[in-house]
Amino acid sequence: MTDSFRITLCQLNPTVGDIAGNAAKARDAWEQGKAAGADLVAFPEMFITGYQTQDLVEKPIFHQTAIAAIEALARDCTDGPSIAIGGPALEGASLYNAYYVLTKGKIVSRALKHNLPNETVFDEVRLYDSGPLGGPYAVGNTRIGSPICEDAWHPEVPETLAETGAEFLLVPNGSPYYRGKMDTRYNHMVSRVVETGLPLIYLNMVGGQDDQVFDGGTFGLNPGGAMAFHMPVFDTAVVHVDLDRTDDGWRIREGDKIAPPDDWEQDYRCMVLSLRDYCRKTGFGKVLLGLSGGIDSAIVATIAVDALGAENVRCVMLPSEYTSEHSLEDAKAVAENLGCRYDYVPIGAGRAAITDTLAPLFEGTTPDTTEENIQSRLRGLLLMALSNKFGEMLLTTGNKSEVAVGYATIYGDMAGGYNPIKDLYKTRVFEQCRWRNANHRDWMMGPEGEVIPDRIITKPPSAELRADQKDSDSLPDYPVLDAILEILVDLDGSIEDCVAAGYDRADAKRVEHLIYISEYKRFQSAPGTRLTKRAFWLDRRYPIANRWRDPGGAA
Repeated sequence: MTDSFRITLCQLNPTVGDIAGNAAKARDAWEQGKAAGADLVAFPEMFITGYQTQDLVEKPIFHQTAIAAIEALARDCTDGPSIAIGGPALEGASLYNAYYVLTKGKIVSRALKHNLPNETVFDEVRLYDSGPLGGPYAVGNTRIGSPICEDAWHPEVPETLAETGAEFLLVPNGSPYYRGKMDTRYNHMVSRVVETGLPLIYLNMVGGQDDQVFDGGTFGLNPGGAMAFHMPVFDTAVVHVDLDRTDDGWRIREGDKIAPPDDWEQDYRCMVLSLRDYCRKTGFGKVLLGLSGGIDSAIVATIAVDALGAENVRCVMLPSEYTSEHSLEDAKAVAENLGCRYDYVPIGAGRAAITDTLAPLFEGTTPDTTEENIQSRLRGLLLMALSNKFGEMLLTTGNKSEVAVGYATIYGDMAGGYNPIKDLYKTRVFEQCRWRNANHRDWMMGPEGEVIPDRIITKPPSAELRADQKDSDSLPDYPVLDAILEILVDLDGSIEDCVAAGYDRADAKRVEHLIYISEYKRFQSAPGTRLTKRAFWLDRRYPIANRWRDPGGAA
């Protein structure tokens, strides 16, 4: 019997739908494993198709092409290590999320996912059939169990694999990031190790896919739960890991343990990677945004430069008569600090033309938010014209607080293709700016230092759509607003929960009302980076026409 076993772990970034490209990445990694003398080259869940495919996987020509690509990969990779790779599988009329084992030119085994996640961003119950509880597969004379992602978050599949002869567990994942997710993974995987007494390797993919970011962080645990190695988060990596056979069974050999950074760095990296991959995977090389001199557009501009490079980011200042001199100065300072293009496009003449056009229809009415929103919609029109003319994707800049209560103009500042701060509350925007000013990493394409002037961070937020306007004129102060939103949105709490936490009942009821009446805006908003388990889109699916309101006592 062999006394050691080498696995090449491929923490890579597939692209949904690029079956040929994903297969090419697999072949390249297999060559690396072959050169390193690996026994097995392992890839994450659904790697051949990319993840998540959503309903695309149900299209017959799509899943048939993916299965054919796996069969071709087996034929191409005959003289060398076995391959373990995720992809769809068919049995009769049933479609499965499967993990294939390829050896000597053939598919020799398939594990079929048993536990199908059906919460937060996952909807696998409507896409796949549940596979039966199965046993391990053999690579040489070593028996390996592969509970697929969710299968390792519950005890029955790993326990069945252990009882039927698995000698260690290799868990392929498509596990997206949310703040604090890594600790949750550790807790579940340690439980599986303790229950089965087997070593466990948790293999995750990396990369952005629409709103989700897969953060890697592949790791190995030995019996008892001791960490044997930990790969970096967010980075692609191909790493060779050895296991040794001992009198007590297999043990993972000690390797590098790269601890994840703090939440501020992970959130920021998540926003950078999501935007970079969204542009790369949708074909956009350049972006633009309206740079107002406020904090939200400043952090989005910084994220964009860190993701794509200053030469690929256009910032546009579109002032009206209500735009302060400070805002003009601050917007220009951000663009200059970042080194990106800065265009100055006053909207006064265009606004006057629209006002004149509407004057006969508005005669006898009093100016209100209608006239304010014309400014925002005119800016959206001009920015979209630049986007069309130059092929640059327009970024939106609304934070989660604004997105939650509808403090944004639909077809105005909500116009655009992607929003990296969509799941970042305003209070966190302030701190995230301070973090970026104080920190620089090699994965950032922008300059180091204080790129966001302190005045932008400390001045009172304002939409500047009328004289002396402040956000606090229309909303509770952001620390109060965000705390109420966290209770109502992130925790699914009630008005009474807000009151019990010390917040004014009238404020809580007003915020709840704004959340519900803004659903139609969110339905039409751009996708954006998911940072929490309660992001607006797949994590929280509410009806648009909705009469429900929390009774919550009298205001």
